[in-house]
Amino acid sequence: MDHRLLELLVCPICKGPLDYRREAGELVCAPDHLAFPIRDGMAVMLESEARVLSSSAADSAPDGRT
Repeated sequence: MDHRLLELLVCPICKGPLDYRREAGELVCAPDHLAFPIRDGMAVMLESEARVLSSSAADSAPDGRT
């Protein structure tokens, strides 16, 4: 994903920052324990498309912070 776009994206629920997890192809909101998928280079920022994470998975070290 384009890093300029990543700097603009926030969680659609809490409006907080997202962690870009390149290997998983997701943007993670740690406070909400949600992972938003990236499909074909586009972030799918819909709560209905997000994957619910366990507390430990949401808090694990990301491979790139926005």
